[in-house]
Amino acid sequence: MTTQIPSRDVLKAQAKRLRRDLAARGQSMSHAQALKTIAHQWGARDWNTAVAQSAAATPGWAPGMRVQGRYLGHPFHGVIKAARQSSAGFWSLTLRFDQAIDVVTSTQFSAFRRQVNATINGEGHSPQKTSDGQPHLVLTRA
Repeated sequence: MTTQIPSRDVLKAQAKRLRRDLAARGQSMSHAQALKTIAHQWGARDWNTAVAQSAAATPGWAPGMRVQGRYLGHPFHGVIKAARQSSAGFWSLTLRFDQAIDVVTSTQFSAFRRQVNATINGEGHSPQKTSDGQPHLVLTRA
């Protein structure tokens, strides 16, 4: 199993935290040393290698991007309204569907959703699963 290196911004934030934590203990480290240390922690030879691996591993979900997939078993097309990557390689997305989706399986009532917030991994699958083991959300670029 290979570990996905997070985005460049996440790596930089980790370097800032490292410098801040060391400074709180009375130790100093240059910004370049902190970047190199973070790169080594992620298994990269140097900062530039870490950034290159990060860019290659990140699908780059972005606001305005057209997407398609399945939400709670229902196919959809839509657009990403907001996207944020976490340090663990997961993405927090706000999706706006072209057509509202009925998220209830009951024949007694309906609950249509046109917009949802979801978390996905690097492959575009949500870690949350339905009772039959299927991801809540499976997402690809349209």
